[in-house]
This record gives sequence, C-alpha cells and structure tokens, in this order.
Amino acid sequence: MTDVRYGHVWRSIGPSPRPAATADEAPVVIAGAGPVGLAMALDLGRRGHRVVVLTRLAHIAGGSKAICFSKRSLDIMDRLGVGQRMVDKGVTWNVGKVFWKDRPDPVYQFDLLPVKDQRRPAFINLQQYYVEEYLVDALAELPGVEIRWGHEVRGVASHDGGVSIEVGTAEGGYGIEAGWLIACDGNRSPIRNMLGLDFEGRVFEDNFLIADIRIKEDRPAERWFWFDPPFNPGKSALFHRQPDDVWRLDFQLGWNIDRETCVEDANVERYIRAMLGPDVAFEKEWYSVYTFQCRRMARFVHGRVIFAGDSAHLVSPFGARGCNGGFADIDNLGWKLDLVLGGASPELLESYNDEAIVTADENILNSTRSTDFLTPKSEISEAFRDAVLGLAAEHGFARPIVNSGRLSTAISYPDSALSTPDEDDWTGGVAPGSPALDAPLGEGWLLGGLGDRFVLLHAGSADAAPEGLDAVAIDGDIALARYGLEAGGAYLIRPDHYVAARWRRPDTAKIARALARAQGGDPR
Repeated sequence: MTDVRYGHVWRSIGPSPRPAATADEAPVVIAGAGPVGLAMALDLGRRGHRVVVLTRLAHIAGGSKAICFSKRSLDIMDRLGVGQRMVDKGVTWNVGKVFWKDRPDPVYQFDLLPVKDQRRPAFINLQQYYVEEYLVDALAELPGVEIRWGHEVRGVASHDGGVSIEVGTAEGGYGIEAGWLIACDGNRSPIRNMLGLDFEGRVFEDNFLIADIRIKEDRPAERWFWFDPPFNPGKSALFHRQPDDVWRLDFQLGWNIDRETCVEDANVERYIRAMLGPDVAFEKEWYSVYTFQCRRMARFVHGRVIFAGDSAHLVSPFGARGCNGGFADIDNLGWKLDLVLGGASPELLESYNDEAIVTADENILNSTRSTDFLTPKSEISEAFRDAVLGLAAEHGFARPIVNSGRLSTAISYPDSALSTPDEDDWTGGVAPGSPALDAPLGEGWLLGGLGDRFVLLHAGSADAAPEGLDAVAIDGDIALARYGLEAGGAYLIRPDHYVAARWRRPDTAKIARALARAQGGDPR
C-alpha cells in the first residue's frame, strides 16, 4: 500500500495494458472507479455479468472525501459482501449534538437510529479510500470483472444497439462496443458533457473548508456541530471522528474567497488552533474547499447510457447524502439491468429513472433546506434561525426545526409503478415502495436472509409462493410486529430489499401478478 497522506494516492496500482486489438467489446462498461462505480461493478459481477470498468486514474485516490456511510448503505454493502469489513474498520456512531455560540452544553441532540434491534448502526465514519480498497479487493475475486486503470473515456456515441466508446491510454487509443454504459464519472462527468446533457439546479453562495487531521483526542464518536461558535464567529463548524486518529473539521468560509489561499497550511492551521486550542499537536491529512450545490440531470437514462451517483445528481455534503445517494442508485439499478441483460424489456429501466429521481429530489430538498438554515442570506433569516436555536435549549417543539444537516436515510417510492397497492387494511408494517426493515430472525438478521433476489417473506404462507420464488419465513415477536404480520400474511420483497406488495391472506395468483408487475411486466 502506498500512503501519500497529503497527496493524491492512497494505493498505487499502475496502468493496465491496452487490449491487443484496437476494437473491443463488453456487455457493460462502467466509467469511473469511485465507490459508486466500483459498487455497481460488484453488484453486476456477483450476478454473473462481464463488466469492464474504465478509470483515468492508476491508483486509489487519497483524501478522506466521503466519510459518513448510512445504515441503508451498510445494508447494501452487506448484500455485496463488504459491509462487515467497513464496519470493522469504521467508527460507529448514532448520536449528533448541536452547539450554539459559546454555550458549553448542546442546545439539541438526536439519536439517528430510533428503531433498535437492527444489525447495523445509523452511521459509520470511514475514509472513502478504505471503501474503494475493499471494493477493489472484492472485485479481484470475480473473474468476469476487469478494472482498466489509466484508461480514459474520450468519446461516446449512443445508438440503438449499444454504445461506441473511444478510450485513451498512455499506449494509444482503442474502441469498445458496449451493450450498456453506466456513467459514474463524478460531478464534472465528461460523459455527460460529451453527450451535451443538462445538469441543472442551485449553487449556493457559500464555501466550506475541510481539514482532515491526525490528532489524539479523547472525545466520543459523535457528530458535533456548532452555529456561530467563538472560533468561527458568524459562521458554522463541524467535528467528526474517523479511524486511525483522523478527525474531520469543517469550517464555513463565506462566498468571496481565494480557494487556493484558503487551503494553504498556515491559513488552515489558524482555524484548527482556534477550534482545538493554540497548543494542539496535529498532522495534516487532507485539506479541501467545497461549494454548496444542489443539482441534478433532467433524466438519468439516455438510451443505452445510464447515469448514477454524482454524475447524475449533486448535493451539499452536510447530511451525508452524496455517496449514500449514489449507493442507492446502484442498488436500484443493479437488479433491473440484470433482468434486462437476461432478456427483460429495457423499459424496466424507466423505473430506475423514476425512482432514482425521487431519491435525488428528496436529497436535494433536504440539502437545500439544510443549507438555507446553515447559511441564512438575510437578517430576518438569521434572526429566525437564532430564535429557533435559543428555544431548542429549553423547549422540545423547537428542536425538530433545528437543521444542521438532515442526515441520509432510506427513501421510499410511494408511487412506484412496480408496486402493487394494498388491498387489505394495514395500521402498521412497511408499505409498498418502502425499504424493508431489519429485525432479528432466528440466529441472524432478517435483511441478511433476503439475498439479492425476489423473496416472499411470509408468516406461514410459503405454499402460496409461485414456482421459482424463494420463500423466507418470518418469526419472532420483534419481526412480526415490525411488519404488522399475523399468521398467513406475507410480503413480496424486491432484490434491492424494497417492498413490492403485501397481503393479509395471499394466494399464488395474487403473488404472481405482483411479481410480474415488480419485474416491469403485465400484472394481469
């Protein structure tokens, strides 16, 4: 492993050789080897598909970048086989605290995992380079997936039968004819630009400094956020713990700044010492400046080119909705593209476009509201925010209004075309279009028993499952109560662990119709 802490390399790999032929082919090509692109490749590779990943880099990049991974993302990574490795290395946390001005005690704190008895915590903090390393290691075990390091996409032309891709390397160029191209190439997405596609939304007039440093600090693994602290007056700040004695410090800077000057060591050190004390001993890990943005493409599916992650949508970092939103994309897309590669109609991918846009819009809405609360743009807005913070210290009704970044949670699709509406009365449980809830199940956990296929989750109604549909029995008071199930009831669960349908008394015909609908077919 190469660890260049302040530079751009975490693990040096070296460029992959150019293919012997100047014309190549692949069923699926993924552009980008960040967490989203690698997770997409792992999902499809585990389903038995041949995948080529193209990345202009010849290394895993250094710099912590994304660090907060939500319970939903951990559930997805469990399905892909790398969740435990992430949890073992990461810093687990469930509690966030909000401070205001020079008050020593928080005005508000919250628990991000109110539903207990689940396998995974609300969040872990883990540097992005570790996540990428674990995904690369998992992909090395799959013979059908090839990562081509140092291979840059330089041209894209989509047509009815696939996508023609021009690739550049240090040894010269070549072409790939791909059945599908998944663009996971970041917020500046060269592929999006090559196709002349839109990326619309709002850029907020504010910037934040990230300072990742190594220090020995005996503080709890919690998210601490300050409004108007004495060490950054009139602005905000954030303090987060990562593995290896690395801590993430965020400082609001304002709009009209010199970005290069702001990340000079002497200027960053001034902020660090103001927060932690003049004599604190620390090592530089990674410094960066980012601008708040909330933007997305109008569509994510363009013929045989599909966009996911930051190439499709971009949100402000507060709330940890960027990489977590990208993992939601690939979780939604993987099983659908698997069915299409197996012969299903490509029209099924319209449901990816629709559902991923619901997720993106929800994330953008929450990020926009967070940003407006964090960075008031008028005296009236600032007065309102300060009044809320003052009330929150003493009055519970004001605390839900405090917005230091609504943190990423799983998002439901209440109007999904793949869901079968309820025909029974339900006063609890998990509605169609919502993600399944974890619960203890036997000696393990419910989500762990679902795998990555369609499943009938049932309470004694396995005989109603159509031929070929796997059935998983649900028992135990916690699980039955969580799903509102009584004897004879059942849920149809999609491969991405979303509820497709549920019944008090299912029969084979009802389940078959719901399954057909969930797979994009005719439910009749």
